[in-house]
Amino acid sequence: MSSSDDFRAGIALGSNLGDSLSHLRRAAKALHQLSTSPELIRGSHIYRTSPVDCPPGSLPFLNAVVEIEWKGEVEALWAELQQLEAAAGRQRPHPFHAPRPLDLDLLYVGSQVIPSGGPICLPHPRLKNRRFVLAPLADFSPERVLPNETATIQQLLAELSVIPLIEKIEDPIFT
Repeated sequence: MSSSDDFRAGIALGSNLGDSLSHLRRAAKALHQLSTSPELIRGSHIYRTSPVDCPPGSLPFLNAVVEIEWKGEVEALWAELQQLEAAAGRQRPHPFHAPRPLDLDLLYVGSQVIPSGGPICLPHPRLKNRRFVLAPLADFSPERVLPNETATIQQLLAELSVIPLIEKIEDPIFT
């Protein structure tokens, strides 16, 4: 028998092009509607972060993380995320780390592990090295231990440098 955690999907939201706050709020609302159990959805505060590995002159990002219940196939959720990005004006293909109106990264789906090599890799391969993902995730799930990890989200966050700069904006993603 599976637990409710088996159906929890973590999704990172980011934007540094256009009205970033509106892009994140619209995406969070759409993800809420995708959730198979909307009362279980959780969301972080919104953070302003320095761009990481982006071209010189890139604007700061707004970032957040939400967790929804998803009982479908991982590939179907990934396709939904791609559609939401496109609806916000994201062009594909695009230069790696280029400014974008909306970036949605699938971080985890329960305890599933999907090795790298295809378009989906779970848990997200760079999650544990990204302060701009770990800090929002720690807002609502600091004790979560990701598949193939032994440290909690809070412990992973504590191991990272304080650079890049990240600033909590007091508004939660769901208002």
